[in-house]
Amino acid sequence: MTDTSVPDNSLYETPTARRAGAREAIVCVLLAAVALVLLAGSSVRSAGEEMNRGIVRSVVLAVGEPTGWVADRLPLADAVSRLTSGLSSDEDLGPGPSVFAGGGASAAAVPPVTPDAFDPAALGEKPARPGPLRTLLVTGDSLSQPLDAELARDLAGRDGVRVVRDARLGTGISKSDLLDWGKLSVAQTRKDRPDAVVMFLGANEGFPIEFGGKEAECCGGAWASAYAFRARSMMNVYRRNGAARVYWLLLPQPRDPARARISRAVNAAIAVAAQPYRAQVRVLDMGAIFTPGGRYRAAMSVGGRDTIVREPDGVHLNDAGARVAATAVLGAVNRDFGP
Repeated sequence: MTDTSVPDNSLYETPTARRAGAREAIVCVLLAAVALVLLAGSSVRSAGEEMNRGIVRSVVLAVGEPTGWVADRLPLADAVSRLTSGLSSDEDLGPGPSVFAGGGASAAAVPPVTPDAFDPAALGEKPARPGPLRTLLVTGDSLSQPLDAELARDLAGRDGVRVVRDARLGTGISKSDLLDWGKLSVAQTRKDRPDAVVMFLGANEGFPIEFGGKEAECCGGAWASAYAFRARSMMNVYRRNGAARVYWLLLPQPRDPARARISRAVNAAIAVAAQPYRAQVRVLDMGAIFTPGGRYRAAMSVGGRDTIVREPDGVHLNDAGARVAATAVLGAVNRDFGP
């Protein structure tokens, strides 16, 4: 039977193994530093060059530049690189051009992205306020009426603001037999020099558009591409090199399913058209207000009361609907120009 009253002193005995002294520890650190210089000195320098400017980068480069200079003159770094190449995901892609640098066949077809493509609010920045609002142009087809009258009434009391109402009934971007909007947009801008343009257009669309030397039928990708190009060209004119703001209204869902198909393609094209000019072009979604979820409705709650907002044709807004739309448009205008 084991006597547990006697303590096991072996647990407290001093180990007999030799411990490294401070001098040996310093030597080990120095040897490791020398190995780092010989084998990976250039890596320290590269790591420093990729850092953002600051104190840490300066310290790393202070060490990395001399160690990199030594490593560049020794063959050891190349040997290490060959031995560890299987651990890296980098590939030798050869001397060919990078599309990021503007080289290669595919890069030539990609237009540059400019700061105008970003709404400053989306970047968390304060939008640059344009100059004072002196002239507001309200234009489009019959959809722009009576919206133009409502906006003119709202701005009548604002000193120095002139509202130009220029509705072109029966016209469209996909048809030019009555009117060429490409020419009209230039003429309107030259004549009125508007600081803001409100565009509500799309009740007469769906006609074939020339695209790539052929006529594209509504409402596939080719047709939407051609429509977006025409709309983008108009937006570029109306924004006046960034001096003006454009408020382009998307179409609310019409009652007729055939018209709904056209409206869907028009709205998709407008959204794409505005992408290069988000800093100046505001796409206002009337569908979200009048037909949320893409479901047609003739009436909605306005001021707590169920109110008819559409004309009997199932396309246009009536006076009450125009009042609702004008409130949304004026809110967007005030965000840019101030009340």
